[in-house]
Amino acid sequence: MMLPTHALVGLAIGAPLLWLAPESATAALAGGLLGGIWPDLDLYVGHRRTLHYPTGYSLAAIPAVIVAAVVGSPLAIGLGVALVAAAAHCQMDRFGGGLELRPWENTSERAVYDHVAGEWRAPKRWVRYDGAPEDVGLSLLVGLPLVAVVPPLFRWLVVAALITAISYGLLRRWLAALAPVLAEFVPDPVVEYVPERYRRDDR
Repeated sequence: MMLPTHALVGLAIGAPLLWLAPESATAALAGGLLGGIWPDLDLYVGHRRTLHYPTGYSLAAIPAVIVAAVVGSPLAIGLGVALVAAAAHCQMDRFGGGLELRPWENTSERAVYDHVAGEWRAPKRWVRYDGAPEDVGLSLLVGLPLVAVVPPLFRWLVVAALITAISYGLLRRWLAALAPVLAEFVPDPVVEYVPERYRRDDR
C-alpha cells in the first residue's frame, strides 16, 4: 500500500488517545505517524526487508502497550503506538501486491520479508497495488474522519496525505512507465542505489 495510507492508519491508531488520555494525545499521534511511515524508510535500501519486521514489531508491541498502559507517560504511550503502527504497516503490505514496479502484472510473490521465519511472505492482493482505487479509498475512509478530530497541526498533515494519495492514485501507472526512463539519467556511481525494479536490464 502507499505511504499516505500507512501514515493515516498510524494516526488513526493513535487517535483514541484524544479521549482516553488527552494529555498524551500529541505523543500518541506523533508515534502513530512515525510508526506508520518508519518501515518505508528502507525504500532504496532493501525495500520491505531492511526495516520491515512483521513479526518483530508485533511481538515488541505487546510489552510496549502493557508498559504504556501501566506507566501512562507520553513517551511510553508514543512508543507503544509507534510499534503497533509499524506492525500494522507490515501486515498491510501483505494485503497488497508484490514488490515490483507494476504490481498489477502479478509477477512477484514477495510482499514483505519475515525475519523470524527467514522468508518472504506472499502478497494477498486484497488491495491490488499501491495507488489502486481501493488503496485511495482506504486512505479516504481513514483520513476523512481524522480531519474532524485531530488537532490543527495533524489536520494539515491528514489533508496533505489525502491530496498525495489521490494524486498518486491518478498518476500511479504513468509513474511506473516513467521510472525506468528517468533511471537512464542517473549517474553511474549512483546506479547501484537505484532499486532494480526501476532499472532497465542493460544497466
